[in-house]
Amino acid sequence: MNPIRHIGRLTAALAGLACTWLALAVAAPAAFAGRHPVPGGPAGAVTLPPVPPGLLKHPPLPPGHVTGPVYPVRTVVIGGMPGWQIALIAAGAALLAATVAVLAYRAWTAHRNPVTATA
Repeated sequence: MNPIRHIGRLTAALAGLACTWLALAVAAPAAFAGRHPVPGGPAGAVTLPPVPPGLLKHPPLPPGHVTGPVYPVRTVVIGGMPGWQIALIAAGAALLAATVAVLAYRAWTAHRNPVTATA
């Protein structure tokens, strides 16, 4: 076998490893992010300033019948991923899997020896 092929394969493998390490280095700060401890409190605790009196008071809740006043309902979204992002990730994964399958099949058929019938 030609030694140039070995060098090319080794170069491709090293380039793949370098890209993997680069991706890990880029993603690591976000993965290990955390809160800084507050002096005098437990790790990760956040101390808030005191709330002025009367700030947290609210009007009484409406009675159970329909004729009472209507208060707006506020939805709190803490986290999560929108559906379009999930669909985009699924479509990208499907395209990647199909591409890898086609490339693997072509590589497999290129190295296969054709069988000829002898009469």
